[in-house]
Amino acid sequence: MALKAGDKAPVFKLYNTEKAEVSLDDFKGQNVVLLFFPQAFTGVCTKELCSTRDDIAFYQGLDAQILAISVDSVFTLAKFKEDQHLNFPLLSDFNKEVSRAYEALYEEFTLGMKGVSRRSAFVIDKNGVIRYAEVLEKAADLPNFEAVKATLQQLN
Repeated sequence: MALKAGDKAPVFKLYNTEKAEVSLDDFKGQNVVLLFFPQAFTGVCTKELCSTRDDIAFYQGLDAQILAISVDSVFTLAKFKEDQHLNFPLLSDFNKEVSRAYEALYEEFTLGMKGVSRRSAFVIDKNGVIRYAEVLEKAADLPNFEAVKATLQQLN
């Protein structure tokens, strides 16, 4: 059964591009926008994360931390973050455990790839409760960022 608004967000620990462990619990008392994306260096993912980068002041103004997760390695994500000048953490779910916990995993993706993060957006409030959940079927679609922003505004 899919995660929905009102559910407790699954807690996780993943490594960021600086090879430091990051936990959802690190952001208790702060809103979190959790973005799962299929793969670094692809067109739609780059567009999504660069538009989030360009909107960072809006999110910071609502005390929201952006965390972006894919199954790429920390090394691939570090290069992607550097190339795109991304101003929020990218986390590697290389073992696919967090994507699976959030039911945001394509078992079958394109070109025969298995186990790729499904493009998704979750807003998690200061108490670790999911307030918005959107898991997309098609990787070419973008999350409804207007709904994400509206949810954050309601939390403040």
